[in-house]
Amino acid sequence: MPVTNTQKQLPAPIVQQQQPEPARTWPLWLISIIALVLVLLLVLWNWQQWNNNQTSQQVLKDLQQETAQLDSRYGERGSQQAQRLQSLTDAVAAQRELIATQQRQIDHNATTLLEAGNRTRTDWLLAEAEYLLRVANQRLLIEKDIKGAASALQAADDVLAESDDIGVYPVRQQLAREMLALKSIVAVDRTGLYLQLEAVIDSIHQLTNQALIHENAPGFMLSADASDVDAGEPNMAVRAWQSFTRTLKQVVVVRRLDEQVKPLLSPDQSAYARLNLQLMLEEAELAVLRGNQALYQKSLEKARTTVQEWYNADNARVGALADTLGELASRNVDPELPDISRSLGLLKQRVAGRGANNNGDQDASANSNDQNGDAPVNGATGNGGNS
Repeated sequence: MPVTNTQKQLPAPIVQQQQPEPARTWPLWLISIIALVLVLLLVLWNWQQWNNNQTSQQVLKDLQQETAQLDSRYGERGSQQAQRLQSLTDAVAAQRELIATQQRQIDHNATTLLEAGNRTRTDWLLAEAEYLLRVANQRLLIEKDIKGAASALQAADDVLAESDDIGVYPVRQQLAREMLALKSIVAVDRTGLYLQLEAVIDSIHQLTNQALIHENAPGFMLSADASDVDAGEPNMAVRAWQSFTRTLKQVVVVRRLDEQVKPLLSPDQSAYARLNLQLMLEEAELAVLRGNQALYQKSLEKARTTVQEWYNADNARVGALADTLGELASRNVDPELPDISRSLGLLKQRVAGRGANNNGDQDASANSNDQNGDAPVNGATGNGGNS
């Protein structure tokens, strides 16, 4: 059998291409995972570092606050210490000033005692008389007590009479003039005037509202006159006449146009009038205590004018009140006071002259002792023995 070429007849063989081998990607994944882990680790480390930083800042803030608190405490303590130191310094200065004052007081007392030891009985009497004259001037000028001032002047004159000093003659002469001037003044009984004004105030409160009604006021109705009421039983004609006159008085009102008409006062106005009078009289009492003559007379004149204008003069209590106010207004509560200070000035001059003479005598005796060659101690002892 013939062999045929089967290759020409058969289809061409299909050459299978070799597929490329897949690339190895696991190293990339590994690298990616490692990078991701590194990134996570880095993020974790940064977060931890941030937390540490925040913690450090918080700790730093706390330390700063504590430092500021400590600084403030130290500052307060320092200021307190400075204040305490200043107070101690002030206390020490005050103690030093007190010690210096006490030392000066001790020196003054020692000097006073030494001077008092050299004084005689006459010096003490003159000092007592000077004190009495000061009291007399105070009583007269401040308190306006004439009797007290006269008593003090008399006591001062008696004390000067006990002294053996001839130089007090001008003082006693002036005292006699001043005592005579005080005796010529009419003393003011301020207590009596005050009590009289209090009695007047009480009488004002006892005035009734009927006393305020004036007979010339419009609408005023007179009550039955005493002359119209007979002692016995009136007859029919008299009773009829009285009834007619009463009816006529109620219907017909006669008004005088040529005189000033004074209106009626309501109960509130009458109470106001009494209170106004009380204030005027209390003002007069204050003027009596202060010795203000102008205010005293002005207050009483206003009170008297008010009583005459608003009260019925026919009322016995009102008339007595007006007369009492007029009598009180004529009193003098501030008499002219004499000057009694000249005797005090003369006595001061005499006391100063005696002090100068005593000092001159002591200096002269000390000089004579020095010229004689005596020792100071012996000289002082001799002076003490002579005194």
